[in-house]
Amino acid sequence: MKILAIDCTAGPASAALLEDGKIISSCYTNIGLTHSQTLMPMTQNALKHAKLELKDIDFFAINAGPGSFTGVRIGAAALKGLTLFRGDCIVPVSTLESMAYNYVGVRDCAVVGAMDARRKQVYTGTFQVSGNSVTRLTEDDAIPIEKLGEDLAARNDDIVLVGDGAELCYNTLCPKLPGLVLAPPQLRYQNAVSVALCAAQKLENGFSPISSEKLLPVYLRAPQAERELKRRNQSETK
Repeated sequence: MKILAIDCTAGPASAALLEDGKIISSCYTNIGLTHSQTLMPMTQNALKHAKLELKDIDFFAINAGPGSFTGVRIGAAALKGLTLFRGDCIVPVSTLESMAYNYVGVRDCAVVGAMDARRKQVYTGTFQVSGNSVTRLTEDDAIPIEKLGEDLAARNDDIVLVGDGAELCYNTLCPKLPGLVLAPPQLRYQNAVSVALCAAQKLENGFSPISSEKLLPVYLRAPQAERELKRRNQSETK
């Protein structure tokens, strides 16, 4: 079974190929270029290095969100183009869940995804990593950092923070929660390798892939432009 995975939900962008549980090719960049410039060339290079073509791929995996509104849209649009007319072959995964797979085989712990949602909020979800498996403990949500601290205070196990909001949460919450651990940079951010591993476990657990027409971005909250328009409309009606 061959899985092609992509991610561009935050600053980094990446593409990876998984064949029967083994990563056979991966490309990663975090140099500030727009994802519309980097994602497709990296995907092509990942295939080229593995000596594969799109027709050889069985399933396509993607971080469907949450994340940067622009990045999530670019990733979804790119995968829709790659899988047009391919039928049910897409495995969308949670960005927060895929980051927990950074710790598979590294250590058993609770992994908390924390992506910067601006205005002192984070997109977050908590997962338990045990051996080669990941178990979801909380649903993905967008909450204030202080609320995340209150939720984590109830836990009594090792807690590792990952994501582009991890350092912000660590600096804010560590004085009250000395047991928090900030993941090192090489394990902190989204990576298509982990997207592929997450998708493989979902398939193993019986997930039914979807078609490109059914692939939808996951935002968790409305884009800023929509929120500002709603506030203006509410102000005008008062």
